[in-house]
Amino acid sequence: MHWKKQLKLNSNEYDYCAIADVVKEYNGNLAALPYSIRVLLESVARHLGEDVTEENIDTLVNWNPATPQGVVPFKPARVVLQDFTGVPAVVDLAAMRDAIVSLGGNASDINPEIPVTLVVDHSVQVDASGRPEAIAINTEREFERNQERYQFLKWAQQSFNDFEVVPPETGIIHQVNIESLSDVVISKDIDGQTLLFPDTLQGTDSHTTMINGLGVLGWGVGGIEAEAAILGEASFFPTPEVIGVEFVGSFPAGTTATDLALAVTERLRKENVVGKFVEYFGTSYSELSLADRATLANMAPEYGATCGFCPIDEETLNYMATTGRSPELIELVEAYAKENHLFYDKEVVPTYTKVITIDLGDIQPSLAGPKRPQDRITLSNVAEDFDQSIQAPVGPKGFGLPAEELEKSAEIKWDKEDNLIHTGDVLLAAITSCTNTSNPFVMLSAGLLAKNAVEKGLKVPAYVKTSLAPGSKIVTSYLTKSGLLPYLEKLGFYLVGYGCTTCIGNSGPLDDAISDAIQDEQLLVSSVLSGNRNFEGRIHPLIKANYLASPPLVVAYALAGTVRKDLTTEPVGIDKNGQPVMLNEIWPSAEEVQEYIQKYVSPDAFKEAYSHLFDANERWNEIETTTSDCYEWEEESTYIANPPFFEGLTKELPKQGTLENLHVLAKLADSVTTDHISPAGSIGLDSPAGKYLKEKGVTYRDFNSFGSRRGNHEIMMRGTFGNIRLQNQLVPGSTGSVTRYLPTGEEMSIYDAAMKYQENNIGGIVLAGKDYGMGSSRDWAAKGTQLLGVKAVLAESFERIHRSNLVMMGVVPLEYLNGDTAESLGLTGEETFDIFLPEEPEVKQLIDVIAKKADGTEIRFTTRLRFDAPADIRYWKNQGILPMVIRKKMA
Repeated sequence: MHWKKQLKLNSNEYDYCAIADVVKEYNGNLAALPYSIRVLLESVARHLGEDVTEENIDTLVNWNPATPQGVVPFKPARVVLQDFTGVPAVVDLAAMRDAIVSLGGNASDINPEIPVTLVVDHSVQVDASGRPEAIAINTEREFERNQERYQFLKWAQQSFNDFEVVPPETGIIHQVNIESLSDVVISKDIDGQTLLFPDTLQGTDSHTTMINGLGVLGWGVGGIEAEAAILGEASFFPTPEVIGVEFVGSFPAGTTATDLALAVTERLRKENVVGKFVEYFGTSYSELSLADRATLANMAPEYGATCGFCPIDEETLNYMATTGRSPELIELVEAYAKENHLFYDKEVVPTYTKVITIDLGDIQPSLAGPKRPQDRITLSNVAEDFDQSIQAPVGPKGFGLPAEELEKSAEIKWDKEDNLIHTGDVLLAAITSCTNTSNPFVMLSAGLLAKNAVEKGLKVPAYVKTSLAPGSKIVTSYLTKSGLLPYLEKLGFYLVGYGCTTCIGNSGPLDDAISDAIQDEQLLVSSVLSGNRNFEGRIHPLIKANYLASPPLVVAYALAGTVRKDLTTEPVGIDKNGQPVMLNEIWPSAEEVQEYIQKYVSPDAFKEAYSHLFDANERWNEIETTTSDCYEWEEESTYIANPPFFEGLTKELPKQGTLENLHVLAKLADSVTTDHISPAGSIGLDSPAGKYLKEKGVTYRDFNSFGSRRGNHEIMMRGTFGNIRLQNQLVPGSTGSVTRYLPTGEEMSIYDAAMKYQENNIGGIVLAGKDYGMGSSRDWAAKGTQLLGVKAVLAESFERIHRSNLVMMGVVPLEYLNGDTAESLGLTGEETFDIFLPEEPEVKQLIDVIAKKADGTEIRFTTRLRFDAPADIRYWKNQGILPMVIRKKMA
């Protein structure tokens, strides 16, 4: 390792890559570099070698804030996975073992090159709520639904090195990560020497960014990119701009970190920080508790940034102590961060691409909604905003309904007291999501508000489905020890599970009588949750207006039973004496909340909560599985299957070059998202995936979701391009998974057409507009595309991660040259395409294409090959990154 220095601490000697020495050698200015850029620079310099060149180092040392140049080859220190996205990644690793064995290699050659932790948190649903036994019922059903998946993960846990699984009923990935998994600075023994370097990570969940609150650089990636990192490959991304967010002033009374996060999200969305790093600093940076910073960092996907980085400072060390990290580790983190110029210095402000100043004194209690997290509404305006949204044109802030909608009501046919619901009533109130449940201030505020409400005799209407789903057991620990949990329970907020639940749409069913009432009258009702996303259709299919709020405001709106009350001027409820109770009468003071934090949030509580992180769940421990190096696939399984990515794999490189006679599988417009491409949500009864499951003897009630079946390629490829809102211009006026099989002109599902093309050895191509593949970084959007036989995607522009995923699956991304579009070139999608790729392509090379019409006429044009780095060319030559890794291991 170049630029090696030694750090001596308590008679121990450590090696580290000295950032100052790197900067000096390349004539840079260390003080000008943002802390997040310094972390990238340390990683790149330490990994100088095959994927990392001196040019990459020079680019970061002399980082240009206005117009950053080049790409960053990034190798994270570790990877975290959640179970929905993690299962297919582990399936691929298992399949790679089979492939390498078939080529005469050793299964043990396929192992993670860096530590990997998978947290099972996405599978629990709120089937039961509002009663003491809710968590037991939900956990039992979770294990019933996911037995095959869990058995597979248990095998992986036992078979792979450096692979750990945090079992169900433990916590949410990001909260467990920040409270326990991260050491902030990693020490690794190499050839008898101990090397220190910053903890960095990638995760298969957008909100991996939460870890930046701890001073650890990390962000969410697609499953394919995560697999690459697991196998020791670098991921490449453009050198980022860094937006500095400066905090000044102090919080007003009655505000929380949630209110700040919603304000920051609103502001940064307007500033367009998409694809950029955000870094926090300022005179009030030290006023933010680490839990507050974690809330901010968690919501980076909502404000569009790659990450929201919070440099290491005294508060980082205090949090490490509070969460039970050892004094030795804390001392090491402080010494290393200070020695290697990664410790926050409030006297020296780095140079940022742009500085945005936010005065904490301007923050107000707020919600966000009804359809997007960036649409903040101050508490006093929520009722009026909802009323206006009813008649506003259909869009993020409107439902396009007549004014009469506000007068509608529906009768619930049950024997309970509250049997009438109205437009805007809160049908679901959920304290959920690591965004907020990781923050003791807002959680204890919710508990104290509940205590005050119960003591005044307030009740939650029977039609409100209430739930408490913390991100770790530490939350129930301090709520129980403080005596506040019983008050939440009296308002219906019983523990339903330790997992993402409502925040990711696992809100479970409403009471049948309520569902019938909503559907009979087509009533527009609402939910309030302490989550991070509220996109239309995400929270519950029958609830159209969804609002993000702090946990105490979730409790307040549950009590109010509607979003059509102004909780700053109207009573939240009526007390036992028939008197109105205002919100400010039950809202706890910041001083009272801090007293509870000091008394009940302790290192011992954290140590107890995390003492048996990997083996506390007895159901998990009892799962029986094999201990073989290669997984014993069950042919009849509809959850886990051996994918065909390695069929016909040889040790030698395949011959690559011109692609001929490609037929268009889909012609699409602008802004096609990974939600359109990648299967998600429920599986339709008559969809190709539904038909497959029926053929396998699976009843409709057991279909489960695409998310739970991501480990089975047969299901996922049948759902690719299956979104009901997809509009394929080959079949004008259509929506959903439909196309024309061009040789005969007949209409059929995209999956059926793809299989026909493959039977006839015809490759596919997709034509698209701008921003193809925007949205969440779903690996199956690329995997499914490849399995459908698509050889190339021709678009006006690509979203960064999806372009990368396509390349890593061996699919060629081509971009029209400026000014060209399918329409300007006269392409209808009925043509066949020849793409003249050379055997030795270059980065961003111009590529000629011929589109042939049925009458023999040709349209000739030039495109740009979107291989953005030399690694992309290596992936293509190998027909994907996974075959490339196998060939490397066999060399």
